[in-house]
Formats: sequence, structure tokens, C-alpha cells
Amino acid sequence: MAGSERVGYANSKAILLENAYYILTPSETVPEAKLAAYRELVQTLGAIPLVLDCREHDYITAAISHLPHVVAAALVNLVRDSDSADGIMKMVAAGGFKDITRIASSSAQMWQQICLTNTENISALLDDYIQALCAIRDDLNSRDAKSLYDFFDSARIYRDSFIGTSSGPIKRAYNLTVDIMDEPGALAAIATILAQNQISIKNIGITHNRESETGVLKVEFYEEASIEKAAKLLAAKGYAVYMNQ
Repeated sequence: MAGSERVGYANSKAILLENAYYILTPSETVPEAKLAAYRELVQTLGAIPLVLDCREHDYITAAISHLPHVVAAALVNLVRDSDSADGIMKMVAAGGFKDITRIASSSAQMWQQICLTNTENISALLDDYIQALCAIRDDLNSRDAKSLYDFFDSARIYRDSFIGTSSGPIKRAYNLTVDIMDEPGALAAIATILAQNQISIKNIGITHNRESETGVLKVEFYEEASIEKAAKLLAAKGYAVYMNQ
């Protein structure tokens, strides 16, 4: 269970499978010795072997991977269809919307095929999700404060229980933000500092502030050691650095 919304060889990473679950679904006829050999192979790749029944695998991935892609794509299309002619929604869409819809940038062909092969599980979970949306719509219309609070609070508690685990469906994020001048070369200067110190960057980009000349650079790293080293280096160079682990 690894990868991102980016496709193609150019986006491949040597550490792609490191600490990711690698699910094996042997049939009853597979010898134990062969399964053990595959476990060993997976471990040499840096991944974590997990043996599941194929039906269990399909249901789990429908819930944590396939349905979220359907939801993300549906939300993006909803905003597209609801936006004004001059694209105001698209223009002001910020981090929250972009985070929840990031996976909508994935390969359309791949997700078409996944939906056509794991159809029953995706459809059943989509039914449950639609019912959940209908329930929260009813709470909204009735202005049920307690139900609305419980809805968000229970989700927060369960979501937070995923973070900080060594592995799982949601990996811990190693992000920092840096205040920089929103001008040509500002991003390259920081990228150069990090590259010269052999710090690998997972993602980097500027959040522009249209009301001032400054911007906020968000940098994401693969591991905790990298973010700590980067923060010290950038702070020593006079940058205002904020840790967002």
C-alpha cells in the first residue's frame, strides 16, 4: 500500500515501499515454503508483509483506498459544476480542499479499471457513505448541535489515532513551513540549501499571499531526521521556520 497521485517512471522513488504494507493473498493451495519466501522478498524491499484472504483484501482496500478516490473525484466535479463562470471557487480553493482532493489527480484509466474489478465492495461501501451523508444533512437541516459536534469529534478522535503509528493507512507527515519573499529565486534558494546538505524533499511549494510581498513555503520530507536537520539549517540561515509534524 504505497504510491501517490503522481504517475509514470519519472515519479518513482527508491524508498517507495519502505515501511509500507505489502499485502500477500495466497490461496489455500500455496505451499507454506513459497509464502515464506515471498515474505522474505517483501522484507528485503523494506516493506511490511501482511497476509490476508483475497476477499478481505478487496473489502479493506475498497474502504481505505477505492472509495476515497471516488469521493475525491466527485467533490472536485461538484465544485467544477457549482463554480461561477470566472472560476472564483477554483481561485480561492485553499489547503483543506486541496488536501482532501489531492488523489483526484490520479490516473483516470487506473481508477476506471479498479472500479470495474472491485465493483461490489465499492458499491456497498458507497451506499453506506451516502447514508452517512444523508444523516449529517438531516442534522444540518434540523440544526442538531449535539449530533453535529459528535459527528466531527468522533471523526477527529479516530483520525488522530492513525497519526504517529509506525505504519498504517495514514502515514505521519513531516512538514515545515518557512516565511519567504514571494519573488523569483526564493524557492530555489531553500531547495539548494537542502540539496547541498543531502536532504531529500518529498514535496515543496509556495502558498502565495496576495495581500503582501511574502509567501509561505511548505516543505514535506520523508523522515523525521530530515525535517529536524532542515529546520536547524534554515533557522541558522535566518529563515523563520515553523514545524508542522
